[in-house]
Amino acid sequence: MTTLSLRRFRDAPWLWLAAVLVLGYLVYRPGLAGGFLFDDFVNLDALGATGRVDDAPAFWRYITSGTADPFGRPLSLLSFLADAHAWPADPAPFLRTNVLLHLLDGALLFVLLRMLGTRLRLSATHAGFAAVIGAALWMLHPLFVSTTLYVVQRQAMLPATFTLLGLIAWVHGTARLATSTRAGVAWMCAAILVCTPLAIASKANGLLLPLFAWVIDGVLLRGHVPDAVAPLHRRLRRWLLIAPSIVVFAYLALHAMHPFDPVADRPWTIAERALTQPRVLIDYLGSLVVPRVLTTGLYNDAYVVSRGLLSPPSTLAALLGVAALVAGAFAVRRRFPAVAAAMLFFFAGHVMESTVLPLELYFEHRNYLPAMLLGWPIGLAIVRMQASAAIKAAIAVVLIAMLAAITFQRTSLWAQQERMAWLWAARNPDSPRAQATAGIFETRAGRPELAIARLERRAQGRPGDLQLALNLASARCGTGGLSPADVDAVARALRTATEGDQLVYRWLAEALGLAGTGRCRGLDLDTIERWLAASRDNPRLQAMPGRQQDLDSLTGQLAIARKDPAAAVAAFDRALAASPTPQAAAKQAAMLATAGCYAEALHHLDGFARLPVPAHVIDTSWSMSRVHAAVMAHQDFWPTQLRGLREEIAKDLKQHGSTRCMR
Repeated sequence: MTTLSLRRFRDAPWLWLAAVLVLGYLVYRPGLAGGFLFDDFVNLDALGATGRVDDAPAFWRYITSGTADPFGRPLSLLSFLADAHAWPADPAPFLRTNVLLHLLDGALLFVLLRMLGTRLRLSATHAGFAAVIGAALWMLHPLFVSTTLYVVQRQAMLPATFTLLGLIAWVHGTARLATSTRAGVAWMCAAILVCTPLAIASKANGLLLPLFAWVIDGVLLRGHVPDAVAPLHRRLRRWLLIAPSIVVFAYLALHAMHPFDPVADRPWTIAERALTQPRVLIDYLGSLVVPRVLTTGLYNDAYVVSRGLLSPPSTLAALLGVAALVAGAFAVRRRFPAVAAAMLFFFAGHVMESTVLPLELYFEHRNYLPAMLLGWPIGLAIVRMQASAAIKAAIAVVLIAMLAAITFQRTSLWAQQERMAWLWAARNPDSPRAQATAGIFETRAGRPELAIARLERRAQGRPGDLQLALNLASARCGTGGLSPADVDAVARALRTATEGDQLVYRWLAEALGLAGTGRCRGLDLDTIERWLAASRDNPRLQAMPGRQQDLDSLTGQLAIARKDPAAAVAAFDRALAASPTPQAAAKQAAMLATAGCYAEALHHLDGFARLPVPAHVIDTSWSMSRVHAAVMAHQDFWPTQLRGLREEIAKDLKQHGSTRCMR
């Protein structure tokens, strides 16, 4: 009976973990009623880019189609296939998979922390309970709602899964060295040589697994390796952890070679980004230390850039604060190894995304993996308290319950997208992206007057902001039409905008379709032509071949609307000459054929076949894009598609003749 009771007591941490996992699911359950957001639409549409993914050729086209980083994130793309094989899709399966993956990451974190606790010579019971508390504080923290319930950020969650597996394997391998050298080496090699590629195949920051392992090994495992195998352990650490980490640092150094040069698509330089990131990191830590129901969410485009050490004044203070935290972690690494490891792990996790890579300045999901150890010192402090087990358990339960309650409120908000958009707009008054999104929801809800009031006030202070100007025009259409002043405002924004150029093609295409219906007073084909001319006057758009191709394609569509086949063909020919891709040729020929211009469509396809492929279209670097091009070539995909399209158009030409063109 005594032995059974002790075993039950020793196994209690696993029972507590099970309870925390159930609590985590219940806390996140309201969020399963949410939907797709922001970047979801421009990433998940790969599920339908070349047709339904329901056979082997379609699978390989899809799995190699990633362009978010040079590695293409094929495992992340593969995971989306578990939820849908086509696009558009139901968001519920995607959200459910994200929540289950988050719970899995929490369970793996418990395993890692328990192993580390035993390496610090804690009893199995204390190590287990500290691990439960540490894992629960991370898993139930409200900051990670914006990762878990934002479908596309599975690409941040999967690298964490493989990183945790790698760290577990490394810690286990170092322990096995003492009893079986061969087994220990095998585990340690598998940790890095297997799990790192898997993490990278989920997202490029999987490259940081060796650095994370170096932090844990250097702070928590140092001194716990038997002398007999210490030289072997040092060699393994040198080649498996330190050498890859140095490669990462060298890669980052290359991006810092020209810190003051302009950065494409960004309103700041690399030097200014590097100055800004200490403030961002301090803000991250503030959100982790003080959990909140509402944060700035997805829209952080108004984050103030640091232009100098005192511009804004908090820049220097943040820089000194980060330096002090890193130096302090090194200073206390022997006396308080868990605290030091948690802090160094956090900063190691931000080495790529919060330094010199030209990414957007601020995103909450970047903390998902770096913050994983921050709750563990709290768990260790609780189990080491000089107090009864009941008091310790009560403290842990209160902390976990508080986080769970805040997170439950936040997941409930995330399920209400319209309300969430308004709250984000209120929290980010200077964010054009947040204001435009709130305006879109107000217009869709049949209240365009609210959108106009919101956007008009802000557009006056930012006349060159495309998001504000274009969405204000859309809202105006919902209340009767555009005035000459509204048309002028859109033209001015298109002519002077320095950001948001990806909006131009999509919005003008929608406006062109609306102009043909006559439902928006003041929006006609002449207005579209004026806006296209304004877009061509924008120096930024002139310097981007892809955008010029978009504008030429829109000019061709405008010519079709005006029933001018010669002008349409000329515009489409210019678009193809700028960037001769089979996708563009097929789309343009299809538009001509839909307008009854079968001979012109065939002539357009003939012209594409004669065009040489320009050098900038050929990918000569190693990247997933090059692999994708090879897959498409092997399958003869586009030639087959174009042949089929040509046959259909030729059949229509034979049946209807050439007299139906644009009639």
